[in-house]
Amino acid sequence: MVNKEIIKNNFSRYARYYDRYSTIQNFCALRLIDKVNGNSYKKILDIGCGTGNYTKLLKDKFPEACIKAIDISGEMVKVAKEKLQNEEIEFIVADAETVDLQEQFDFISSNASFQWFENLEGFLLRYKKFFNENGIFLFSIFGPLTFYELNESLKELSGEDKSISSCNFIKKGKIEEILKRLFKKVRIEEHIYKQTHNSLSELLKRIKYTGARGNGINSKKLWTPGMVYNLEKIYKRKFKDIVTTYQVFFCMARK
Repeated sequence: MVNKEIIKNNFSRYARYYDRYSTIQNFCALRLIDKVNGNSYKKILDIGCGTGNYTKLLKDKFPEACIKAIDISGEMVKVAKEKLQNEEIEFIVADAETVDLQEQFDFISSNASFQWFENLEGFLLRYKKFFNENGIFLFSIFGPLTFYELNESLKELSGEDKSISSCNFIKKGKIEEILKRLFKKVRIEEHIYKQTHNSLSELLKRIKYTGARGNGINSKKLWTPGMVYNLEKIYKRKFKDIVTTYQVFFCMARK
């Protein structure tokens, strides 16, 4: 189960550090904006806008569009507002799964945020009413193979079949099933990205400062310096380097 309060606190606590560590998220944003076709969008909604990096790409590509950007973390939105203070963008602090926007959009998009939603199908079903005719939904979402190496190393260290949050991310087949049930035209592309770190501590810091730990594994015994040292040894023995997998699905749906 996703604990929204923990997720919100993770992002809010380290909002000022996010841009320094969000290499993969920014890379996904660039890939996502390249998939945006058309130039006639008048009303755009950016869901899970974070510190506004993808929002800025949308504004640069569609300077005449009316853009609304929503995020559950007030601290992340504060950073986004500072970054884009000269742009005409309306920011909203709210849980996108429950907020009622009372308007329609030509284009709704989201970069690397839907993996934190409690009920993606329910969310997509409800948001269909926010589309104008021929509206397009375009989003990226992390898949369950994300942080695969870390999860396998943690399981060996702890001797338990205890999975980290990313293992519960929704699978590609399930996303496709949901989208095809709700939308006329659907396309999903899967990409695997690898990132190598100098140390396990560097990887853990990146996870911490980008809010990617989700609900986390709350065990003080696990995260002692000695245990982190042993975890790094296991990680390197199993995978040679401190390499990290990011599984990303780029999804498009048309009403």
